Amino acid sequence: MTNLNKIIISLALVTWVSNALAEDQQTWIDAGKAELEAAKQLQPNNGKAKNVILFIGDGMGVSTVTGSRIFEGQQRGVDGERNQLAFEQLPYLGLSKTYSANQQTPDSAPTMSAIVTGIKTNEGVIGLNQNVTRTETNQTVISANATQTILEKAEAHGLATGIISTARVTHATPAATYAHIPNRDWENDALLPAAATQSGVKDIAVQLLEQGKKAGGDGIEVVLGGGRKEFLPKTAADPEHKKKHGKRKDGRNLIEEYVAQHNAEYVWNQQQFDAINPKKTKRLLGLFQPSHMHYEHDRANDKAGEPSLAEMTSKAIDILSQNNKGYFLAVEAARIDHASHAGNAYRTFSETAALSDAVKTAMSKVDMSNTLIIVTADHSHSLTLAGYPKRGNPILGKVVAPEKTKPTLAEDNKPYTTVTFANGTGYHEHVVEPSDMRVGRVKDMSNVDTTDPDFHQEALVPLAYETHAAEDVAIFAGGPKAHLFHGVHEQSYIYYVMEDALGF
Repeated sequence: MTNLNKIIISLALVTWVSNALAEDQQTWIDAGKAELEAAKQLQPNNGKAKNVILFIGDGMGVSTVTGSRIFEGQQRGVDGERNQLAFEQLPYLGLSKTYSANQQTPDSAPTMSAIVTGIKTNEGVIGLNQNVTRTETNQTVISANATQTILEKAEAHGLATGIISTARVTHATPAATYAHIPNRDWENDALLPAAATQSGVKDIAVQLLEQGKKAGGDGIEVVLGGGRKEFLPKTAADPEHKKKHGKRKDGRNLIEEYVAQHNAEYVWNQQQFDAINPKKTKRLLGLFQPSHMHYEHDRANDKAGEPSLAEMTSKAIDILSQNNKGYFLAVEAARIDHASHAGNAYRTFSETAALSDAVKTAMSKVDMSNTLIIVTADHSHSLTLAGYPKRGNPILGKVVAPEKTKPTLAEDNKPYTTVTFANGTGYHEHVVEPSDMRVGRVKDMSNVDTTDPDFHQEALVPLAYETHAAEDVAIFAGGPKAHLFHGVHEQSYIYYVMEDALGF
C-alpha cells in the first residue's frame, strides 16, 4: 500500500471518528424506525421474470461479506461497519446449505451444479447426478446421468445466455452452467484420460462450444473471462504472452471455431473490448488471459489491459438485452476464492468489493420489476474476524481495543490481527526451548504492516493452501420471485426459484 493511500485511509478514519462521536441513542432509534418502515413497504413480486442474473461470489462466506463491507467502506473513507455493499441492499435474504452429495465441506463443481441444475452431486463432478464419481470415463454412463442446467433450459426457450468469470471460463463454476463431465479438471483434451477419449468424452472447452446448440438453442451469446490456453492448440503462441502456448493436443483452435460457427466477435485485451459496440454485436467471446484474469488490485499492471467485472457485466447485459424474449446471465467473481486459498485477505475483500460494483452496475441497468437478481456463493472459506477491535479499526489491521492506541497483545506478548484463517500458508512454526514444543503463532507483527495488499494472514493449521469451509452462505435477491428466498434452503433450491421465475 502506498504512503498516499495510507494517508487517505488515515484521514478517512479521522473523519469516521468525528461522525461516530455524533452517534447517540436517537441515532439507533431513527435508523431502526426507518428500516422498519422500509420493510413494511415491501411487496412480493409474483410476476414472471424476463431476465435472470445469477452472481456467484466464489468462496464468499458470511465472514467474507462482513469483512468486505468494512473494507470497502474504509477504502472510500466512510464508516465501514455501517457501510453496505450493493448486493446487501437487495430486499430478500436466505441461507444456502452448501454440502455436496458426498462431502461436508464442498468444492465448486458440485455446489455450482446444485445451483444451476437443482440436483446435488459429488465432489469434482459437473452437471451429472450423484450416481457418477470423479473417475468415470464411460460416455454412455455420463450421458445417462446428465442433469439439465438453467442455462440450457433458457437456450431451449429461446432466451439469450451469457457467462462471465474472472477465472478460466472452463473452470468449475462457469463450466457448471453448460458442461456435463465427471472431472472438473478435464478442461482441455490433453487432460482427458485415454479411456475417456476413446469413449467419446468431450473436454469442457469443446462442450462450451457445442452445449448451447445441443440443448436445443442457438449457443451461448456472451462468454467473457480467462482461459485462452484451453481453446488453443499447443502449436499456437498466446497473443499476449508469446512464450506461452495453447494446451490442446487435438490441433483445434476453438476460438476460431466459435467465431466462425456463431459469426461472433472475439477480443483478448481492453482496447478491443472497449471498441465493441454492444448495439451492433450479437455474440461476443472475450478471453483476456491464458489462465485466470488478474485480481482487481493487480489489473492496472496488465500491459494489454483487461476489463473489470463491472465492465464485463455491463457490456454483457447490453448485448443480451437485444433478445426480446429475455436472457440468463451467470457472473462469477472467481478470485475471491483464489485470494482466500492464498490466505490473502486484502485481495479477498477487494475482489468482493469488485463483485459489489458489478451488482451495482447490473441493478442500474435493468428493470428490477422484470429481472430477478440473485447474489450468492458456492461455498465459504475459513476466514474469520475475531478479537475485540474498536469501531473504525482498520479491518486488516492489528486488534486495538476501544480507548487504546496500542495493539492488544496475545498470551505470547505479540499483537494479532482481526482477520485470520483457520488453515493455510500463514502458519509459522517455531520450536520453543527447552521443551522442544512446536507452536504456530510466533511471528511478531509489531513492525509488520498487516494492511499491505501482499500480507498473508496467520493460519492455525499448516497446509499448502487454505481450504473451503462448510457453513451456510447467504442468498441475496431482488426482483420477480425473490421473496421465495426466505429461510434456510438446500443449495439446489436456488435452481427451482430461477426456473419458476422464468416460467419454465
